[in-house]
Amino acid sequence: QLQLVESGGGLVQPGGSLRLSCAASESLDYYAIGWFRQAPGKEREGVSCISANGGATNYADSVKGRFTISRDHAKNTVYLQMNRLKPEDTAIYYCAAGRSCNRSFGSWGQGTQVTVSS
Repeated sequence: QLQLVESGGGLVQPGGSLRLSCAASESLDYYAIGWFRQAPGKEREGVSCISANGGATNYADSVKGRFTISRDHAKNTVYLQMNRLKPEDTAIYYCAAGRSCNRSFGSWGQGTQVTVSS
């Protein structure tokens, strides 16, 4: 089964930046990859998704213009560049793999904590 590992989380001040990475145990070339987050006491929400060939991306309204999703097929890694971070971005961030951004995701990583605080 596909295994995903997130990295790059941490503590950052408001207005700062972080880049999350999602790596895998096997090729991600044929998978759409989504980033999700879950804050304490809140439901998990979708943040962004990128299609298998990288040609299509989407973002939650709350992160549009601040976050950028990308993928590097040579490194078998998907990234989430997060700029102008806000305290409300604090959450555990997960990456997930699926056949399409419009379908369910069958494989999930363990998550990485992002904390935005002064």
